[in-house]
Amino acid sequence: PTFGGGTRSAELTLPGFVHDVCSAVHPFGRCSPAWRGFPLERHGLKWIVSPVPLAHPFDDGDAAVSNDLARRFLRPLVAGWDELAADILGPLRPPRHPLLYARFGMLAPWPAAALARAMYRDPKQRALFGGIAAHSIVPLNSPLSSAIAWPLWLAGQSAGWPIPQGGAQKIADALGCYLRSLGGRIVTSHRVKSLRELGDGDVILADLTPRQLVDIAGAEMPASYTRRLRRFRFGPGVFQMDWALSGPIPWTAPQCAKACTVHLCGTLEEIEASEIAPWKGEHERRPFILLAQPTLFDDTRAPQGKHIAWAYCHVPNASTVDMSDRIEEQVERFAPGFRSLIIGRSKMNSLDLQARNENLQGGDVAGGAMTVSQFFLRPTVSMYRTPRRGLYLCSSSTPPGAGVHGMCGYQAARAALHDLGVDME
Repeated sequence: PTFGGGTRSAELTLPGFVHDVCSAVHPFGRCSPAWRGFPLERHGLKWIVSPVPLAHPFDDGDAAVSNDLARRFLRPLVAGWDELAADILGPLRPPRHPLLYARFGMLAPWPAAALARAMYRDPKQRALFGGIAAHSIVPLNSPLSSAIAWPLWLAGQSAGWPIPQGGAQKIADALGCYLRSLGGRIVTSHRVKSLRELGDGDVILADLTPRQLVDIAGAEMPASYTRRLRRFRFGPGVFQMDWALSGPIPWTAPQCAKACTVHLCGTLEEIEASEIAPWKGEHERRPFILLAQPTLFDDTRAPQGKHIAWAYCHVPNASTVDMSDRIEEQVERFAPGFRSLIIGRSKMNSLDLQARNENLQGGDVAGGAMTVSQFFLRPTVSMYRTPRRGLYLCSSSTPPGAGVHGMCGYQAARAALHDLGVDME
């Protein structure tokens, strides 16, 4: 068994082609406040940054790139990203950098579609912003959908959207090596059914969904609290595809060859339709696709001259509908001839993803729907702390939510240390 959860790699298609099982591109990985002091490079982690963080092609053969969203108003946020990240990648609390936070706060509450139209006249810029906001997995007319988009864009402007050389597994491996160097131990192939199995430690950090926490600890917590955990809502799932390719993707827009991450859907209006469909229980005919092409920049993950690609679209929670034709048609739309390069493919629906990682309930890779209430009460007003002394929740069902950044565990650990009387300031 391999540890790593959603940060794993495997040969999903053909021997020698190393694919990412869930997460592939890590906007917060290199700039995470949680990992800033960790010597992960000494434990084998090497970040790779493509020349362009993100490209978004259009039917006319052109593409928008992430820098096209730059505005004078945004410059202080880019320059102060490291300071701002410490304030926003966690629970709502008085900020340490109030001026930066206030500037960010002028942008974050907006529905992404409305803000795109208010800030940008060019339809291509609007679509580019809409694609970034689609990472939130909420409809683009939802309040706070911009609050997900801006941190992603700012991280890209500050540190790129990096990938680890060798695949996402290298992040988990480096963290595991560092933990062992500190005397820690990792146990796999052991399902924990009760807290009693974990002994009498002062602190237990549970990287579980709220419902999983109830399953193993519900008997030790008040019924009112467990009811709130059971009411926690999961969002849409994803359908993921991975390909082994005989060559690089033949994009019509040359800018796409400079970006590890490519968003496929066309206009803002198309993205809006795609992202509201799963919430209605529907499967969009031309879905928004998030695609990564890591072997353009990391040749260690495929045989010489060959390539891999990774992509997913959003679908209703627990969907088993096969979206592979629709995904490949969207890639072919912007890269004619793509299908002729496919020499191997893997596809996973929402329940396949859940079978690989039970935290992905119904294929929800966000750890729970990012609705307005669950944005602030994640999963309850107490966030990381539970009524059971010494037990803390630290999964992406707590602030700041999904992403390979370590901040949920970091913030939960800070809460635990505070409760033990350890000053972290």
